[in-house]
Amino acid sequence: MNGVQKAVFPGVMLGIFALITVTRWIASPIQVLASTEEAQAAQVVVVEEAPTSEDTVVEAPEQADEQDKPAESDDGDCAVSGSFAESIRQWCGLITRYAREAGLEPNLVAALIVQESGGNAQAYSHSGAVGLMQVMPRDGLAASFMCVNGPCFANRPSMAELYDPEFNISYGTRMLAGLVNKRGSLRDGLMAYGPMNVGYYYADKVLGIYEAHR
Repeated sequence: MNGVQKAVFPGVMLGIFALITVTRWIASPIQVLASTEEAQAAQVVVVEEAPTSEDTVVEAPEQADEQDKPAESDDGDCAVSGSFAESIRQWCGLITRYAREAGLEPNLVAALIVQESGGNAQAYSHSGAVGLMQVMPRDGLAASFMCVNGPCFANRPSMAELYDPEFNISYGTRMLAGLVNKRGSLRDGLMAYGPMNVGYYYADKVLGIYEAHR
């Protein structure tokens, strides 16, 4: 190796080393960037595979069926006699709860429902009474009944409210309890609850059903 070659060789080697270093320095951010993009892509895949709202409502029809069932009892407590027909006992929980709240015998309320509607929550009489306990509403046919100060049932609930079984039983039991307290006896309270101008016929019929199922 001559003198010129000896002088050039260290410079060439230094250049090669510098080139390798620069290449490694450039490659490192590229690898980092590639790793970041892969991570983002993985996140996108996770998001795309996450359940949609359509996936989460698969069980909705079954839940809706549960809500549509009659509220037989919130706590399993049923004080209605097993001798009543299923059309009455399907409302057992509601009858028991609201009869007790009103201070009435559940079997008495069940007997009244037998007489009034037979357990049909959609019952509607020729005079305009609505629902399980056949309560006169403020609207519909009942709105045509006039008293001295205007419509007789202006302060009553609407037909829509009374078609709800729970509301109907709650309202009807409280109304009956109020009449019993006002008239002083169960028989007189039932007479006031029933149709006009039939004397004790209605009251005795309900009491007869009550006695048969006690």
